[in-house]
Amino acid sequence: MFDTTVTIPAVFGDRPLLEGIRATGDLGVNAIEFFDWEANDIEDVVAVCNDEGLSLAATLSAGGGSTVEDHSAPAMTHPDCTDEVIEDLRRSIDTCERVGCPNLIATVGPDQNGIDRTVQRENVVEILNTVAPHLENSGVTLVLEPLNTRVDHPEYFLTRSDEAFDIVTSVGSSNVAVLFDIYHQQITEGDVTRRLTDNIEHIGHVHIADNPGRTEPGTGELNYENIFATLIDAEYDGYVGFEFIPEADPEDAVRHVTDIVRKYRGR
Repeated sequence: MFDTTVTIPAVFGDRPLLEGIRATGDLGVNAIEFFDWEANDIEDVVAVCNDEGLSLAATLSAGGGSTVEDHSAPAMTHPDCTDEVIEDLRRSIDTCERVGCPNLIATVGPDQNGIDRTVQRENVVEILNTVAPHLENSGVTLVLEPLNTRVDHPEYFLTRSDEAFDIVTSVGSSNVAVLFDIYHQQITEGDVTRRLTDNIEHIGHVHIADNPGRTEPGTGELNYENIFATLIDAEYDGYVGFEFIPEADPEDAVRHVTDIVRKYRGR
């Protein structure tokens, strides 16, 4: 059975990070996740989580936030950045191990102009193969995230879930998996429940939001009651992260989605 998290910068984007964590403490979720552990004091984050009875489920790798569209930042897709990216990942893995954070979110960066797509993909695989033993020794799982280019992340390299699944399969480590963001994959390819079910063994983390607008489930076109039932039937036992920008009051939005999850857990 999966657990739920709140992605603090999305749901509580109008509040400082620690205040958002405190607001999450009584909303019926078990954990939080946040971005950019280097820009925030992760020790303070863990301390507030402990005070609120929450776990830290995931954080974004060092360098990961800046490589989505920034062609000047180190990215997995650029062969000249390989050593720097590996070092960023190793530092992030060590930090996750130290604070007990089980999942490290990684983005691959933009499609590099002038570099063959096959070369870029091979570089991503090389980096993941290099850090896989470090991940296995630490117990941390790296979750690789495809993103949509149509609405949110133009020029990002990894968009389709089937390519992400192929990449993690080629690495062949149980500590390298896919972050399946239902909002992004609905925009890019659709057919989300079949993709979840067919690839559940390679999914290490799930993000949810409705479409259009990246708002809370129940505000758009996606049938989240069916999606939650699919995850339960597929025996997914990772985290489902609430990475939405609420239309309603943030606390009310989280409680509403938590109530839907609770309904299907109790079937």
